[in-house]
Amino acid sequence: MTASTKPVVVYGVSGYTGRLICEYLREYHVPFIAAGRDGKKVQEVVDRIPGIETADYEVVEVSHDVEALTSLFSGASVVCNTVGPFIKLGPEAVEASLAAGCHYLDTTGEQDWALAAKEKWGQAFADAGLLLSPGVAQMYTTGEIAANIALETVPGLDTLDMLVLWKGFPTYASTQTIFTILKADWFHLQNNQYVAWDHRATRECVVPGQHGTALTVPWGGTLHPVWFKDDPRVATCVVTGGVLDRAVMDGVVATTGMFEEQIRPLDPVAQEAALSDIANGLQADMPPRENPRINTSIDSVHASGPLGRVHVAIHGNSNYKQTGLLQAFAAYSLLQQAPRRVGFASACQAFGHRELLGVLRNFGLVLNPVVEAHT
Repeated sequence: MTASTKPVVVYGVSGYTGRLICEYLREYHVPFIAAGRDGKKVQEVVDRIPGIETADYEVVEVSHDVEALTSLFSGASVVCNTVGPFIKLGPEAVEASLAAGCHYLDTTGEQDWALAAKEKWGQAFADAGLLLSPGVAQMYTTGEIAANIALETVPGLDTLDMLVLWKGFPTYASTQTIFTILKADWFHLQNNQYVAWDHRATRECVVPGQHGTALTVPWGGTLHPVWFKDDPRVATCVVTGGVLDRAVMDGVVATTGMFEEQIRPLDPVAQEAALSDIANGLQADMPPRENPRINTSIDSVHASGPLGRVHVAIHGNSNYKQTGLLQAFAAYSLLQQAPRRVGFASACQAFGHRELLGVLRNFGLVLNPVVEAHT
């Protein structure tokens, strides 16, 4: 495996999100390597990217091991990793990024992976002047933008009650992640301490801008409690989320109950096999490209403190496109200047929440935030 001849490597382009990252890198005129374990599949996916003939890119097949990935990443500056579940497949990509001297971004939805990455590699990346930023994705970054807007609107707020909703169906990789996190412990933040969720917990939430409600779940705890754990402004952070299709969420709740009763007692190998079979049965094909008239998203934050309250809602569309754009912009930014924070950091901590909001607005993926403050 020869070293990268491009500044950005997108690893996992055979999937839905990897394709979108490449699409937005093309729009930013950033040369990239489209890499994956199946070169033929990567080429087929890249060939379907609109306007790909104007991009500066190469397709590379690479095996999933530290040595091969380090060789590929050497010569690049940024790695955008979409190969999950990350708790299972992420370590090789992180180790290779660190060895090659690359900033590392991924799209994880796994709280246990973010916690593990912070503990194992956060200091090493900081010492190297590199960014380690898991979870640069709509489901986490857009809500984090809303939370930061709330916190800056009224000083002294210390509690975040967050909601993430979207219309659509998870991709194959997202479905695999959803079932992988069933094996992990999930945490919310209470008085600056991690407190475990009951895996069967659900919450009926009012949908901002609508008369109806939505069934939501802890969704693995999400990454927000991890990001705000070391933020002196925040003591408590509770997050739930889900899709706006009630039937899908009923299925998620039923599957969680089935896991607790039938699968958790099994040994780890049997657990993984059973969950993989369920995930494959639900979503094995690449879903259609998002339709902004159908695939809408809502990120809502109620921030409160002893003497103030703020509600911020960000209405958007095409959550996977938001993810692809956030990844591409982060890479584009890192090629031009150092991040605001090195080591383990969220997208907002590394690039600024107002800057990221401007990017999403510039590409027509979110409305201006709706902000209601009471003091």
